[in-house]
Formats: sequence, C-alpha cells, structure tokens
Amino acid sequence: MARAGSRAHGIAARGRAAGATRATGPGPGLGLAAAGVGAAWLVHSALPAVPMLTAAVVLGIAAAHSPWLRTRVHGRCRTGLTLAAKRLMRIGVVLLGLRLSMADVLGLGWATVGMVLAVVAATFWGTWWLGRRLGLPGDQPLLIATGYSICGASAIGAVSAVRDSDDEDAVTSVALVTLCGTLAIAVLPLLHGPLGLTDVEFGRWVGAGVHDVGQVVATAQTAGSGALGEAVLVKLMRVALLTPLVAGFVIAARRRGRDAPATGRPPLVPLFVLGFLAMVALRSTGLLPSSALTAAGTAQELLLAAALFGLGSAVHLPSLTRTGVRVAAVGLTAWVLIATASYAGVLLTA
Repeated sequence: MARAGSRAHGIAARGRAAGATRATGPGPGLGLAAAGVGAAWLVHSALPAVPMLTAAVVLGIAAAHSPWLRTRVHGRCRTGLTLAAKRLMRIGVVLLGLRLSMADVLGLGWATVGMVLAVVAATFWGTWWLGRRLGLPGDQPLLIATGYSICGASAIGAVSAVRDSDDEDAVTSVALVTLCGTLAIAVLPLLHGPLGLTDVEFGRWVGAGVHDVGQVVATAQTAGSGALGEAVLVKLMRVALLTPLVAGFVIAARRRGRDAPATGRPPLVPLFVLGFLAMVALRSTGLLPSSALTAAGTAQELLLAAALFGLGSAVHLPSLTRTGVRVAAVGLTAWVLIATASYAGVLLTA
C-alpha cells in the first residue's frame, strides 16, 4: 500500500509540475490509448521488424514527455491511462489462453516438457539473482526475470498486477524484454546453420528462448512451417507456466503478511488467471472456429498494446537513467543465459 501511495504521489507531482489539470473520468485517457494503439500499428506496418507492442511502449513514453501531450497525460488522461495499463492488460492475458490447448501440451512429450521447465527455472532464478546483485530498484529484478522466462510483456503485466508493482518498474522491464526479443528476430536466424540445428530443432530453440509469442513467430518462420509449429508449441508451454508462477507470488505475499487488513487476503489464483485457464479449457474443446480464434488473437494484441501505451505514459525518463547501465547489463546477460540454456536443452532432447 505504501508503494502504491508513493507512486500516486509521484505521478501527481509530475502532473502539477507540468501544469496538469485534475484527472477526470477514464474517457480521455482511453481515447489517447486508442490513438496510441493506432499509431503503433502504423509503425509496425511501415517497419515490420518493430513489433507493435514495442512501438506502443515507446509511443507511451514519448507522449508522457511531449510538450504538447505531457499536461494531458499527467492530468485529465491519467485515470484512463491507468485503467488501460491495469485492466486491459489483464483482459489481454485472459485472451492469451486461447492460443493454447491441452492437446498441444501433451503432444510435446515429457522430455520437451522437462526441458522447458529447466530452461524457465534457470532463466528466472539466474536473472532475478543478477538483478538483485546489481542493485536494480523495486520489482525490476523480479519482473525482468518473469518476462524473460515466461512470455514477455504479458507475464510482466500479470505479475506486476498481483504484486502492485511500481509503473516505472513494469515499463522498464517491458521495454528491456521487448528490445532483446526484437534483437533475437535478427540474430537467431543467422545462427541456425552455424549451430548445426535442423529446422525442427531450430524451432524448439526459438520457442524455448525467445520471449514474446509474436517474436517467436517472426523468428521461427524464417526456417519454414515445421520450425514455426514446433516453436509455437514450445512457447505456449512456457505461457502455461504463468498460472503457477502467479499463484506462487500470491502465496509468498501471504506468508510475508504484505496484505493490509482492510483489503483482506487476495485469492490464491487471481480472477484473470482463472480466466486464462478457462480460455485454455475452451480452446481444448475444439469448438471454436478458426475465425473466432483469429479475432481473439487480434483483440489480445490490441488490448496489450493499449496497456503498454498506458504503462509507457507513466514513465519518468530522468529516474530511469540512474539505472540504465545496470538494466542493460542484466538484460543482455539474461538474453545470453536463456539462449544458451535453451540451446543445451534442445541438444539434450533431440
């Protein structure tokens, strides 16, 4: 509760410094977020190598520091932008469950499932430990570790929601993970031949080592449909681990007594995680037509883009520059860690 109050005070202070007016209802902020999503889509269309979610984060940061929009972002648009960052992120995570079915998980085989678990564990704990050793503030070590090991921005949004993480911690983690995931799109295909991987092995390596689902697709498709299919299946297995991870954080918070008595204890599995599991179950029935799944996938990407624009709009760049070098060091080290661990895992299970 103290961190949430501190964050609100910081945002209000920046708003007053910019001459902002008092925040109103969510309408203006949601409208600005929608405009940001449209702009991010245009950027992605013009530059396909730039993921739409990455563009949304950058545009949110730019809006927060623009001489023309700064006053509105920290004033009358603040309520809607905060709503987008929190609520729309959760809805996007729920829809992410429609990408996964139980048949997909069972079809991977136990050796691959064990490999995915080992890679996720090594990446999560290694990144978290390094972030703490380098003194990254707040929840940044935890959120960066979550994003690298599970599913990029979606996982960061889910974990930051249950921990009530500072907005700047969340957006810094999202920006770092999306940047390194984008770097993988360019670098990993160049290593396909030199590392001696077959197309199927390359797909599994990409699925186990690249962060966001969209980045996995963009990287694996360079090796053909066989590689793409394997990459998506392995990646979605990592996505499935989001549920036990979030539940673990809730249990840890309860044991440390972080919950205020007035708010009561949160549910062991938050509602949006239950929604994610429900969508997995629905997908597993095979009742949904491909058109519905395509529409849900589009809606998921748009909702996450709006949420990331809202997160970006809460960033205060001067405060980020104080940890910029350390954040970059953690990000690059974690990128090498997950690529190496996943490569070793693929070779052991080939």
